[in-house]
Amino acid sequence: MAAVRVKICGLRTEADVKAAASSGAAYVGLVFFPKSPRHLSLAQAQGLALAAPPGVAKVALTVDADDAALDEIVEAVPLDMLQLHGHETPERVAEVRARYGLPVMKAVGVADEADLPQILEHSLAADQILIDAKAPRGAALPGGNGLTFDWRLIAGRHWIRPWMLAGGLGPGNVAEAVRRTGATQVDVSSGVESAPGVKDAARIEAFLKATR
Repeated sequence: MAAVRVKICGLRTEADVKAAASSGAAYVGLVFFPKSPRHLSLAQAQGLALAAPPGVAKVALTVDADDAALDEIVEAVPLDMLQLHGHETPERVAEVRARYGLPVMKAVGVADEADLPQILEHSLAADQILIDAKAPRGAALPGGNGLTFDWRLIAGRHWIRPWMLAGGLGPGNVAEAVRRTGATQVDVSSGVESAPGVKDAARIEAFLKATR
């Protein structure tokens, strides 16, 4: 079985980037969403992206960002991928992909079986899909809430694009999540933190070890 590729999202310091890279993460996620405790300024994000070693993909997470906001991010920060984590339609995903020439990962929130058709719909436009736990009604954040969903909903399913499992993962449950869903990629944020927005190097290392 191929190694599980890991994305550590919501990094805020160069030490976070170093911890993720040295532990074997394939992706590092930089958050551009002011409501999030993981939000970065353009200058902060630029520094973190430049600190990432070659071979580690730098992903910008945005939420319903317009072209002006995306223009600023892409011009200031050396990126490998854009992650759209809002209510973007497949048409908007295609627009962003064409405008910036970067791979696009679209997040789809899942709570029950009725949410699954969105995965296929977005797969027609995006390069990758992030299957996340749907945020509760009224939640301030669309992701990073530490919630899981019923993994049986996606067990054994296949889509036309690579996909990544997210939602409430941590060192203690990621191995089971991979076993139950067949995920070959996983995303973690709050599950490797000591406080909201504060990454813990030991938890990052434990998470990567658990995926192996």
